[in-house]
Amino acid sequence: MFEEQQEEDQQSSRRGTIVVISIVVVLIIVGTLVYLDSKGYLRSSSTSAATTETAAVVKGDPGKDIHFVSEAKMEKDDTGTAAWLVDIRNESQTLSYSHIKYQTTYGGPNQTVLAQNSGEMTVTLGPGEEQNVQFKDIQCPDNVQWFRVNITSADASQ
Repeated sequence: MFEEQQEEDQQSSRRGTIVVISIVVVLIIVGTLVYLDSKGYLRSSSTSAATTETAAVVKGDPGKDIHFVSEAKMEKDDTGTAAWLVDIRNESQTLSYSHIKYQTTYGGPNQTVLAQNSGEMTVTLGPGEEQNVQFKDIQCPDNVQWFRVNITSADASQ
């Protein structure tokens, strides 16, 4: 009986030792991973490519580079929302533009401004590229006599 108790104590002691060793190994692995991550060794190439792309953002002049190819068209959809159709061109031969922000103005009699809105076109224009862009704006006032859209800013990159 005493021998059985001694064998059970030895097995319990082995289990305890195995558990302690397992915990130490896991802590060493986690510590190594944290250290390697802090030194940048675990970053993937896609992360570094995104960092490089972000670093490539430059100061452009969207007011000079982005032009309307033809007169902007605006129509009300079935809900009364202004639906715009614009053809824009990037005149720059070296810069791409994204996050192109605009301002719309809706006018009435005697050049009065009835409403204005700002938004962003979901388009990226490469160097020398032209695109047809459609976007919805605000609820268009009923007595609109004139309207216009202007580019206010954009993010440039090479």
